[in-house]
Amino acid sequence: MKLLANRLALTAASATSKLEGRMAREVDIRDAFHLTPAGEARGPDGDLLAFWRDAARLRITGRDWNAALKAFVGLDLETEVDGWLRSAASRCQTHGPLVGCVSVMRSVLEVDDRAERVACLFSDVVLARVLNWPVVLPVSAHCLTKAILRDLDEDEPELAVQLRILQSIEDAVHRSCDLAQRAAALQAVAPKLRAKGSDAAVALFLSEDAVAPSTALSPMIQGTTIPMTDRAARRLCDRLVELGVARELTGRPTFRLYGIAP
Repeated sequence: MKLLANRLALTAASATSKLEGRMAREVDIRDAFHLTPAGEARGPDGDLLAFWRDAARLRITGRDWNAALKAFVGLDLETEVDGWLRSAASRCQTHGPLVGCVSVMRSVLEVDDRAERVACLFSDVVLARVLNWPVVLPVSAHCLTKAILRDLDEDEPELAVQLRILQSIEDAVHRSCDLAQRAAALQAVAPKLRAKGSDAAVALFLSEDAVAPSTALSPMIQGTTIPMTDRAARRLCDRLVELGVARELTGRPTFRLYGIAP
């Protein structure tokens, strides 16, 4: 699920970049996030991906879930959140989930017509709540355009937004099936890996859509205290490619990224 969420976050970042008028490519967004050294500024593209990755970690169950959501969107919009969510929940009950998603998007954009990423996030929250998902999956933004959002007050564009959100959900279902198969293939070959720390490295590939050998695996495997040399990290990634369970994502001879996601 974490791998799926991170992959969907990258697609959402690319989509909302277009909605916000920056038109950054998915590969540039991915590079900005994964190749920026720790502690340095990622720039707007990397920050946009960080927004969606953090959004996908928001838990929307429990007593204080909406307080965490308010803190995430910031003080400028905090006072509006409860009203948006109540209205959208009511629309979900009377007209269905997709109508609730569009309703909350319209509410956000009426307050700030440049808050496209927040509008899409709240659509994802409404969808997750009504479908009883424990976390947010970034799906609403993927197929939207600036023109469709601009005309949301009209009936026909509202239906168009519903259809595009539905298309995004269907794509996410297909993607989850594909990732599950790829993850199973990686787990099947994991015993063939002899490098020290290979189990932890495989676990990282099962959660991250892109892994940089020089930072995520070396000098220490991300999220662990297990050391790995730069050479061992590169050899491990090459071995995964050789076994057909991972691929190099950039096509570059240096500053490479690897992942099991297509």
